[in-house]
Amino acid sequence: MTARQSRKKSPPAEAPADPYWEERARLEKKGKKLFTQTIFHDWCKACGICIRFCPKQVFEKNGEGKPVVVRPDLCIGCRFCETHCPDFAIAISERFPDRRRRQDDK
Repeated sequence: MTARQSRKKSPPAEAPADPYWEERARLEKKGKKLFTQTIFHDWCKACGICIRFCPKQVFEKNGEGKPVVVRPDLCIGCRFCETHCPDFAIAISERFPDRRRRQDDK
C-alpha cells in the first residue's frame, strides 16, 4: 500500500438538519402559512373590533377588555384586525419570512 492510497479522504460529515427549514418545508407541503400577532397594549383602547370580527377567533378579551392572542396558529393572515384597528395596536407578520438564508446559499 502506498502513502497515497492510505490517505483516502473520508466522506464529508453531513451538516446537522436545521429545524427551521424542516418545519418550513413541512408547512409548505401542506400549503399553510403561519402568522405572528403582535398587540401593543399601551396603544389599545379595548374597542373590541379585532375580537368581534376575527374570522378564526384568534383573540379573546383579558380582564381589561383588551385582546390577547389565544389561538395563534389559527390565524389566516387576512389582516382584518390590523387594517381596522383605530389605534394601530395590532401587527400581523408571517412567522417564517424568506429573509433567512441557508448556510449553503452563501
